[in-house]
Amino acid sequence: MKVLGLITARGGSKGVRRKNVRLLHGKPLLAYAIQASLSSLSINRTIISTEDEEIAQVGRKFGAEVPFIRPAELAQDTTPMFPVVEHALLALREQGDNYDAVCLLQPTNPLRRPSDIDACVTMLAESDADSVISVLPVPPEYNPHWVYWRGNDGGLSISTGQKEPVSRRQDLPEAVHRDGTVYVSRAATILCGKSLYGDRVLGYEVDPNYSVNIDTEDDWKEAEARLRVENE
Repeated sequence: MKVLGLITARGGSKGVRRKNVRLLHGKPLLAYAIQASLSSLSINRTIISTEDEEIAQVGRKFGAEVPFIRPAELAQDTTPMFPVVEHALLALREQGDNYDAVCLLQPTNPLRRPSDIDACVTMLAESDADSVISVLPVPPEYNPHWVYWRGNDGGLSISTGQKEPVSRRQDLPEAVHRDGTVYVSRAATILCGKSLYGDRVLGYEVDPNYSVNIDTEDDWKEAEARLRVENE
C-alpha cells in the first residue's frame, strides 16, 4: 500500500497564534508531526499543505516536501478538512504521483508516535475498512447513554434516542471518541466517495500518555510539560 503522509498547517491559527511555527520545547510545533511521519515505516512520502510561506520554509528545513501552495480559499477559519485533503491528492495526481491511502497528521499532537501511525496503516491495509482513526475511551459519565440533549423548551432527551437511560455503569456499551492523532483513509474513499471516513471506520486506541490536542494556551503548557518529562 502506497501511503501519503499529509500534514496540514495553515498560518491563521486562532487559539494559539502562529502555533505551527512557534517553538515548543525547543522545536517548532510543526516539526514534531514531520519527524513522526518521516520515522514511520509505512509512509512513502511526507508533504505539507499550507498557504503560508514561513510554514513552508520550516517544513522543508525539517525534511518535509512542499510540492504546492494551498489556495487561500482552502485556508480559512471555516474551511473543513475534506476539501484540503482532496486538493492535496488531486494536486499530486496532476504531478503524476498517486496513492492508495492518505495519512492525515495534524500538527496539534506533538506526542504522536510513529508506531501509532504504522499500526493504523496496517489496520487499514489488513481490513476492508474505508478508514482508520485513532481513538480514546469515553469516560462512563460521558457515555451517549448517559448524555442528554437539552431542547429549546428546557426538556431533556437521551442522545441515543432511547426513552430510558442504561441504569448500571457495568451495562454501558463501550464508547470511544476520536483523539485527532492519526487519520488514515483510502484514496478512493476521498476521491470517489467524497468522504474522509467512508461507510466502514475502524478505531485504533492510542495510549493516552501520548495524546494531546493543542488548541489553547493551557494545552500548550500541558504539552510543554509532558515533553519536558519525556525528555528528562
